[in-house]
Amino acid sequence: SLTICQSFCRFYGFASEAQMEPTVESEIFKALERTKLLVGNKEESRYSRCGRTDKGVSSTGQVISLYLRSNLKDIGGNSTERKNSASEEKCEIDYVRVLNRVLPKDIRVIGWCPVPADFHARFGCLSREYRYFFWKRNLDILKMQEAAAKFIGEHDFRNFCKMDAANVSNYRRKITNFNISSCNERSNDDELWAVTIKGSAFLWHQVRCMIAVLFMVGQGLETPSIVDALLDTSRTPRKPQYNMAPELPLVLRSCEFENISFTCSLEASKAVTEHLRSEYHNYMLQAAIHNEALGCLCSPDNSSPEPDRKNRGHIPLLLRQTELLIELYTCWKIFW
Repeated sequence: SLTICQSFCRFYGFASEAQMEPTVESEIFKALERTKLLVGNKEESRYSRCGRTDKGVSSTGQVISLYLRSNLKDIGGNSTERKNSASEEKCEIDYVRVLNRVLPKDIRVIGWCPVPADFHARFGCLSREYRYFFWKRNLDILKMQEAAAKFIGEHDFRNFCKMDAANVSNYRRKITNFNISSCNERSNDDELWAVTIKGSAFLWHQVRCMIAVLFMVGQGLETPSIVDALLDTSRTPRKPQYNMAPELPLVLRSCEFENISFTCSLEASKAVTEHLRSEYHNYMLQAAIHNEALGCLCSPDNSSPEPDRKNRGHIPLLLRQTELLIELYTCWKIFW
């Protein structure tokens, strides 16, 4: 099993089923073929992934599993019974180092772990954690935190996802943590914050839909009780039409498994650290250049602030047009 870190930059999502290139998955398999690590083809390798992040979404903890070539015998045994000795780890292929040599710079393998032959990265995952970054601006954080607390627990989230009736019949999911906190970073009198969400599993675009509603609450366009109304599917059986939050600030932060501990050689770990630090510094330089450009602009006159426009044009969610009923959507998919 491998854990993957990738940035949003140029990929059409993680999964190769996106029908557009490049995807993170397609680049990983190109690297596996180049390094001769793949056993058979993709189908024969019993490949599985923990999740399929969409275009524009980054990851620091995506997990995949598949058969790879190994220097050791019987490595696919039960990981709860088998304990790798230091000598065994030294004899094993350094998967992180080998793959990162041929992967694009915006994809990095950051760890590996031997797993049982019946391990499945998606169905074996105990929990997934996402993080969504945003600038505070004039958002009411206390109201957002009040609304966020209502998501915790097991609920029907059909009003907080993109309809996928062809593949999903159960819209109940469990959220175990929903936290909004400061990142202690400031820029131009604004402050960077983050929403951290942990749950057993998530529906298609569920995180971005929940964040979109939280932003409406933070802007004063909706009250925290809107979350109660949308979670009550007897009261609100159809999802109101609204735009999701942008994909760029969203990160799949980690995936949790039982008795799985990823490892990485010291040499490979140093190389990954240096690479990520270099990429970070490059982005900081770009940010400094943009900030320099802002400093060259004439400052607008703020002595006469414009009237508050936050409510202009906003239609309350419960008064908006709604999506098709799930039952009707399913019938439509079957008919066509």
